[in-house]
Amino acid sequence: MKALILNSGLGSRMGDITCTHPKCMTEIDEKETIVSRQLRLLKECGINEIVMTTGYFNELLQEYCDNLDLGLNIKYINNPKYKETNYIYSIYCAKDDLHDDIIMMHGDLVYTLEILKAIIKDPRSVMTVSSTAPLPKKDFKSVIKNNNIQKVGIDFFEDAMMAQPLYKINKKDWEIWLSSIVEFCEHDNVKCYAENAFNAVSNQCIIYPFDIKNELCSEIDDLDDLKNISVKLKQYKLGEK
Repeated sequence: MKALILNSGLGSRMGDITCTHPKCMTEIDEKETIVSRQLRLLKECGINEIVMTTGYFNELLQEYCDNLDLGLNIKYINNPKYKETNYIYSIYCAKDDLHDDIIMMHGDLVYTLEILKAIIKDPRSVMTVSSTAPLPKKDFKSVIKNNNIQKVGIDFFEDAMMAQPLYKINKKDWEIWLSSIVEFCEHDNVKCYAENAFNAVSNQCIIYPFDIKNELCSEIDDLDDLKNISVKLKQYKLGEK
């Protein structure tokens, strides 16, 4: 099993914070950044093979992750067109290194160790959703029918749950999705989400909803998210003690 961490975005909604480093290197407490926490939790779960896509500040991110000295095997794949494409193209750039069971996440995602352990343990291909969270206006939602995910996107509201881009995908399902990603990109559909390619093959690539309810699993899109998630993370760590 490999982890795929998508870090090619510009993080423009973070203001001055992302003028000097990629968003994933943003501090979320006094000891960790988003990416250092992700890598540490993957290590704790026995995931040592990491594919990380990069965009701007490519060399800075590589140096930072390598200096964490976690003993992980990280392969960095730079998306040279990161300014003009979405992460679907980053996955396309990394396609030759992704023929495995995959843990896939966005590089700005903060989640708990318990959630990561649970999706790894689940024998199915799954995506994290929440049955208790309100549907966001602009963020990901999953359309769920017959207990599996039919569509993922920002414009779906009927039969939908709030969704977060944290997946565990078995190789059989991932190969179907990856083939669709390749087809999209080779037909110059590179500005959409990778989930658009999933939606085209969701009758073959079977992904189930994994309901996290009120557990911490959220993207940091802007400074308000950073503040709120940092507070939740402190509360979570206090609950561990």
